[in-house]
Amino acid sequence: MKTLLSLGHGYSCAALAARLLPLGWRVIGTTRSASNLDRLRASGVEPLLWPFDLDPALAQASHILASAAPDGSGDPFLHAALPLICAARPEWVGYLSTTAVYGDHQGAWVDEDTPVTPQSARAVARVLAERQWLATGLPVHIFRLAGIYGPGRGPFEKVRDGSARRIIKPGQVFSRIHVDDIAETLLGSVNHPNPGRIYNVCDDDPARPEDVLAHAAALLGLPEPPAVPYDQAEMTPMARSFYGESKKVSNARIKTELQVQLHHPTYREGLAALLAQGQ
Repeated sequence: MKTLLSLGHGYSCAALAARLLPLGWRVIGTTRSASNLDRLRASGVEPLLWPFDLDPALAQASHILASAAPDGSGDPFLHAALPLICAARPEWVGYLSTTAVYGDHQGAWVDEDTPVTPQSARAVARVLAERQWLATGLPVHIFRLAGIYGPGRGPFEKVRDGSARRIIKPGQVFSRIHVDDIAETLLGSVNHPNPGRIYNVCDDDPARPEDVLAHAAALLGLPEPPAVPYDQAEMTPMARSFYGESKKVSNARIKTELQVQLHHPTYREGLAALLAQGQ
């Protein structure tokens, strides 16, 4: 039986588990919160409360997917159990990173061969964690995820309750990816492994954030959310850091090498699917 050990079992890992479990896989997922244990069990995932001895789980894992947020020392699991992880010798390892590692390109295109120039502390930590995983000598694949949306993470609630704002910053574009297409990409890599390879995971249409909110409102039959200039907008530090970078991210490699066919090639299909699901 194929067994996936999910180190930091979060939103994207859950989407992959939902595809693997019907195929007969076993999925073991770690969590730092005891409140998540019952939810993971209900989804078919075997939960492990971190921290704990990783050795038994690693001994059973044919595949490892790591997604826990790094800190200044890099990946927390490698920091805690590097010798055990290196000795496990799984068939496949995936690490979920972020397209923020490319930094700001003033709206220009980037691909996997573009040098990383991280600007935020969060992105610097991801670059460090990427390099740590690649240095293990394991069959590691790096997945740089664009802005993630999907069930429970769409714009409709804020548009409906009137709290959405179209923040206007000239030239600003973001790439996005629906969580279902993250899962499809990861499954594509499991089926077509290429250790050491890096993949951008994003859709076909890098778009202005205000356009996405306007389209969400149109789907709901509501007026466009009010426009607010960037320099006047109230935002969290995390949100403002996103607006500090503008780039278009190429997804050509996942299509040619992993044979990925996106279910939601743009935000238009993705938002329509969320609305059809009652999101």
